[in-house]
Amino acid sequence: MSEAPSARPPRTLPPIPAVLLAVVSVQGGAAFAKELFPVLGSAGTAGMRIGLSALLLLAVFRPPLARLTRAQWAAVIPYGVVLGTMNLSFYKALERIPLGLAVTLEFVGPLALAVFGSRRASDFLWAVLAAAGIALIAPWRGGASAIDPLGVLLALFAGACWAAYIVLGGRVSRVFPGGQSVATGMLFGALAVLPFSFAEGLASRLTPPLFVASLAVALLSSAVPYTLEMMALRVLSSRTFGILMSLEPAVAALSGLLFLHEQLGWTQWLALVFVSAASAGAALTARRVPAPVEA
Repeated sequence: MSEAPSARPPRTLPPIPAVLLAVVSVQGGAAFAKELFPVLGSAGTAGMRIGLSALLLLAVFRPPLARLTRAQWAAVIPYGVVLGTMNLSFYKALERIPLGLAVTLEFVGPLALAVFGSRRASDFLWAVLAAAGIALIAPWRGGASAIDPLGVLLALFAGACWAAYIVLGGRVSRVFPGGQSVATGMLFGALAVLPFSFAEGLASRLTPPLFVASLAVALLSSAVPYTLEMMALRVLSSRTFGILMSLEPAVAALSGLLFLHEQLGWTQWLALVFVSAASAGAALTARRVPAPVEA
């Protein structure tokens, strides 16, 4: 008597291509989002991205909002507010500086978190390398080619929010299942951002074609990469994941060049290399540092 054929396991992407595709999706989504700024505004685009992402994640994970405990509310509300603030400040920075530089500066947040408090010489080296990268980007001189200082500060603030998001995410993960926590956090992120979106005139600017374009941004920037990253993290170590994520500034710069025609000077490319190398080095030598996951 022949045995019944065993069911084939579902096909999934290998983990490393999944992470690389997630990186390309996030940065492609950011470039597409910047194209919407002239018609929706940066705050309006941020509100549409995070609001639609919240709706998509809520529909998929269906968190039991009516049955959350006090501890879960206390953890997820600040997590969501920081998530929303991170997205809004990043889009505000992106309005003023090229995509590659915005992502490079934002990466300083999780990198600082990775090396903060360490007494190892290697981590001091990564901090110095990242600081050199920031120094190369900093708008020391005026002129038409100078980088907007407010854009630089907004990108650094977005990086600080990213670091806080990682810390708060660890707290949320101890009291909340993963997908449900992100969905609930995204809801509060949307509530934090949408007042700024409507103040910028989102309600009067939004049209059906722009709604569809915003949905594409939400899918590219949040839903697709989140799914791919979660798939990869089941297999990859946080160290390998962190090293792969250090490619984001370079991919962002290439996306800005290809889709937005944003040219970077050689010092800015060098700054990007310094920060990416510092991020990869910190991930490589880390003991148990959580991998930075961008929502």
